Amino acid sequence: MKSIYFAHFVAPRGLKEPQKSHRINNEIKVPEVRVIDAEGEMLGVMKTRDAIKLAEQKELDLVEVAPKAEPPVCKIIDFGKFAYELQKKDKLQKRNQVQQQMKEVRFKWRTDTHDFNFKARHARAFLEEGNKVKASVMFRGREITHQEIGKELLMRFIEELQDIAKVDVMPKMEGRNLSVILSPDVTKVKKKK
Repeated sequence: MKSIYFAHFVAPRGLKEPQKSHRINNEIKVPEVRVIDAEGEMLGVMKTRDAIKLAEQKELDLVEVAPKAEPPVCKIIDFGKFAYELQKKDKLQKRNQVQQQMKEVRFKWRTDTHDFNFKARHARAFLEEGNKVKASVMFRGREITHQEIGKELLMRFIEELQDIAKVDVMPKMEGRNLSVILSPDVTKVKKKK
């Protein structure tokens, strides 16, 4: 007797089936649901099979929109249109999200006033764009013995930008660098614009 083996089909990476987040029609297994029609009018609580029949009469789908409600809330709508609207809404949310980047400003422990002001202006511009700023004081060789001067420089930098930024990480040593991280204070940055 010959054995028959069934191969398991694996779809290529680009052809994966999209994950369904909402159950529709016969996938809804609860006995009763609260039904809302296509116009948004509440039809009340009814048996699931009756709600499915009602949706089929209107040539639409019964879509479970709130599965955790008691009883679950279902809407009679065209599922294709509903899925398209959700996808469009997700894209819009992703587009509106602010992408924050970390920008870095580097100082030497003997940075002159003009250089300091120039770098502080650049840091201010980065913060106004919504980016975080990491300010570092670099020490070379024996310069590391002058950490207190570097700390004073960073504290002056924090004071310079305190009107639009808040301190995420206070000045601390990272290897041979003393650094501080500032992030834009959303309430103050919007007031400035």
